[in-house]
Amino acid sequence: MTVTHPGRPALFAGCWRACPRLVIGLFMASVATASWAAMPERLLWFAQTGPTPASERALHILSQASADGLAASDYTVEDLRAAIANSMRSGVQNDERVARLDRAIGTAIRRYLSDLHGGRVDPRQFAIRYSRSAELDQVIDRHLEELAGEGATDARTSRHLPSALPYRELRQALADYRGLIGNEAFRQALPPLPGGRLRPGQPYSGTALLARRLALFADLPENTATTARYEGKLVDGVKSFQARHGLYPDGVLGKETWVQLEVRPEARLRQIELALERWRWLPYREAQRRIVVNVPEFMLDAYAAAADSGKPALSMRVIVGNARKTRTPLFSGEMRFVEFSPYWNVPPSIAQSETLPRLRRDPGYLARQGFELVTSEGKVLTALSEGDLEAVARGQMRIRQRPGASNALGDIKFVFPNPDNIYLHHTATRQLFKRERRDFSHGCIRVEAPVELAKFVLAGDAEWTRERIVQAMRRGKSMTVRLGETLPVIISYSTAVVRDGRVHFLPDIYGYDAMLGEALQRRSAALQGEAARLRKLGIESSN
Repeated sequence: MTVTHPGRPALFAGCWRACPRLVIGLFMASVATASWAAMPERLLWFAQTGPTPASERALHILSQASADGLAASDYTVEDLRAAIANSMRSGVQNDERVARLDRAIGTAIRRYLSDLHGGRVDPRQFAIRYSRSAELDQVIDRHLEELAGEGATDARTSRHLPSALPYRELRQALADYRGLIGNEAFRQALPPLPGGRLRPGQPYSGTALLARRLALFADLPENTATTARYEGKLVDGVKSFQARHGLYPDGVLGKETWVQLEVRPEARLRQIELALERWRWLPYREAQRRIVVNVPEFMLDAYAAAADSGKPALSMRVIVGNARKTRTPLFSGEMRFVEFSPYWNVPPSIAQSETLPRLRRDPGYLARQGFELVTSEGKVLTALSEGDLEAVARGQMRIRQRPGASNALGDIKFVFPNPDNIYLHHTATRQLFKRERRDFSHGCIRVEAPVELAKFVLAGDAEWTRERIVQAMRRGKSMTVRLGETLPVIISYSTAVVRDGRVHFLPDIYGYDAMLGEALQRRSAALQGEAARLRKLGIESSN
């Protein structure tokens, strides 16, 4: 069956996809003028005898929107329920008001499905460059048709929900933390730490309360016995908690761990809701092979199967852009090349701010670091003069670093062309991967296990064995390999993730959670204003 009104498919299908706010405005105008009355249409949610079972299923689904981190008030559920009740009191046959109400239900459920599968706000307003899923419109239409159909399943089923494992895990985490709200273990603060730091074996008056909180977080078995000292399983529980919150798991209860333990479930709930919103933005969710970097987690996951089938085939630590100076941009792209023993072409910004001042102070730095100058004609210079430095400053020459042990890119580079010239690469400073917080780069992403990543990327070519990959990396001569098929790469940002079945909460290193939270609040406020205008225009009017 079709779910758009005959003769007006562009209004509630194509136009909604292009600009939901415009559709709402057009819908309001249609109600005000009552021009719909003269136009033929088929009701989707009403029959001659009253509202159909499909309408009740739709309203039930909308009322449960909070289970997915959405707000039921965004879909005017209570207004629609009241309007249906009024329509029943006044009779439905040939009733123009019921036709308007039918359209209002359709608008609400379409908005919900669009929010659920594509997100509530456009990531581009945060300078996030994600390609839009080509299947999103078809997904929304398919679910709308199923919900409105006579053979629709019971409202309690979840066929309309995203099926991907990361989504399902976050959704369950949302339910778990919602269940913690109001628990007595959070009604009082933990007692102050003796000396500001609690080490294993020290006495502590808060061991019982600490154990209850850790048990609620699933970091400690329920009913774990405690003593007057911080010891035993309680220390193990704190280590588990630290590992899930981006902290070094040493079991020492210091200021940072203390702060995280005092975060209330309501705040964690909000983090998970933001994570669900960001997941809905992600492109390439159905791609079998893809690489996803989560910036605040400092992790890379490589998937070899569809998102609904499970776990990453490969995971590794990464180093990302510095939070204060050189943040890694968020975008999606397609990996096309692998470059072994790469040259590093020093970006102009780094050359101006770092390399040129160093060369002026210490000309020998050029040779020690394996740098060379390249003219606009491609001529390579290994000697240095003041005129050469001025040419670099004017953009008439560039600095590049030869392949070798000191090369900033290490011995391999994974290229997915993008306007910011961001790529994945190895690094000579491997010790930095041992840090819990790893935002040290100029924006590019350094990978901990380059050989394993190269094996994953080149898996379709049997000639690229591990031995050949290592040989090419150590060769010292630059070689570029074009991939037989491009590989999607997504640079993402989520401060709540589920890894190995356990929810992790991460520092908001770039401060993006607050920005997204404010945007969602503005959006909900705007929708509330539209709902008020809807009521004023008579959708909810009684007889």
